[in-house]
Amino acid sequence: MRILVTGGAGYIGSHMVQVLAARGDEVTVLDDLSTGHADAVRAGNFVRGDIADTPATAALLKKNRIEAVIHFAASSLVGESVADPLKYYTRNVGGTAALLRAMRDAGTERIVFSSTAAVYGNPVRQPIDEAHPTQPVNPYGSTKLAVERMLSECGTAYGLRAASLRYFNAAGADAQAGLGERHDPETHLIPLVLRAAAKGTAVSVFGNDYPTRDGTCVRDYIHVADLCDAHVRALDWLARNKAYECFNLGNGDGATVLEVIEAARRVTGKPIAINHAPRRAGDPPSLVADAAKAQRVLGWKPQRAAVETIVRDAWDFESARSSPRGASSPAGR
Repeated sequence: MRILVTGGAGYIGSHMVQVLAARGDEVTVLDDLSTGHADAVRAGNFVRGDIADTPATAALLKKNRIEAVIHFAASSLVGESVADPLKYYTRNVGGTAALLRAMRDAGTERIVFSSTAAVYGNPVRQPIDEAHPTQPVNPYGSTKLAVERMLSECGTAYGLRAASLRYFNAAGADAQAGLGERHDPETHLIPLVLRAAAKGTAVSVFGNDYPTRDGTCVRDYIHVADLCDAHVRALDWLARNKAYECFNLGNGDGATVLEVIEAARRVTGKPIAINHAPRRAGDPPSLVADAAKAQRVLGWKPQRAAVETIVRDAWDFESARSSPRGASSPAGR
């Protein structure tokens, strides 16, 4: 299959490119490198550009005879979205609208969209299934939900085939390929914990009085390799179905912040000190997925679900990146 991956130089996108290339797909990557890394694109044809440029994107789709798009390109920092909502509506909603116009112009009618559990907002029941109310509490989640609605409406109007994949907490790495989390700034718990372990510094834990088993927040961590597998299955499903659907992607079994830190202690063999801090505004006590729909419709089931497995793969990447050899290689920059 000939596939365009937008945001393919980013964390999940770069892993996706590897998976697609390994299965024999012809991959084109479109990324403006505002947050991605060109050296993370290890396969396919890389094009530096902006999805908001409809004529250029349409020309790229036509030139490479693209059959399907996997759409990762977006701004994704919750705090930044609160401070600058217009940036998020412009990039996430406006950028996707421009991409969809290009797809319509080029006759490309399949898209898998990188969405988020943030579309649900504060949960009213657990675990969260796709029928849960969608009430985002920040502009990031609001823009992702707006794109989902746009995809559904474009399906009705133009025959677009689309799948929105609502991730819970993406984590893990492919150390062998030199791929892992390289966000700037880093906001995700597992890499923050592992970097604290590597540097001998403390990690902050925000709140220890939640109504959970140890007082810290519960989150559903999903390995990036399992996310990529779900995208492949969604692509294949769209090839057989003229429809729009959304799917949760999670393990259905959350881990607390303290459980993640304890797993990191076991994996790294390091003590990892903790600084207890007050709760952060807007942090729900627990976010756990019901991913039965993805299992039933797509035949998807996570293969690397254990938190310790996720942490170990991330640690292998961090260790390789911080080693003298890793620091001198493109993946270590």
